[in-house]
Amino acid sequence: MALTALDTRTALVLVDLQKGILGAPGAPIPSRDVLARSVELADAFRARNLPVVLVRVTFAPDGADAVSTRTDASRRAGAGAARPAGWDEIVPELSGHPEDIVVTKRNWGAFYGTDLDLQLRRRGVTQIVLGGIATAIGVESTARSAQEHGYHLTLVTDAMTDLDADAHRNSVERIFPKMGECGTTAEVLELLAKTHG
Repeated sequence: MALTALDTRTALVLVDLQKGILGAPGAPIPSRDVLARSVELADAFRARNLPVVLVRVTFAPDGADAVSTRTDASRRAGAGAARPAGWDEIVPELSGHPEDIVVTKRNWGAFYGTDLDLQLRRRGVTQIVLGGIATAIGVESTARSAQEHGYHLTLVTDAMTDLDADAHRNSVERIFPKMGECGTTAEVLELLAKTHG
């Protein structure tokens, strides 16, 4: 579905743009490009007094609260592995805006076990513009939950990336068009200027 509209109460939700994740190489879009586009989107939303939500993932030092699957023994084994100090901090390019909403998750998606839905509903948000890393994990999980919660959904396909280019393409080409409208950063910014001044 092509990008056609933004609701009056639209929020930008950026998933896992934190120090420990942005350090990994993105595929097919370099992580630094995703960050630059995300900063541009966040600045545009803030300038229009529209909510910006920065989602971060973190776990207890022993990894006891980390999401894992029975079929992925290596992930379970690494859940409690030591991470560098500050790996779960939102990158400086996006942080430091007191009006932003920061949501901390311990799962793939940003809704389960967090107050994201509450924060959005209290602000009257009806639509989510979504980006972040990784496309097929945190972004897709959040998109699925957003749809199930009844939000209109816009997916900014050049403001997201994955560690696996095929996984990214699968989400962007096969999954996201079934859930909402897909567009580029430039298209979102253009529509934002038309609809929100």
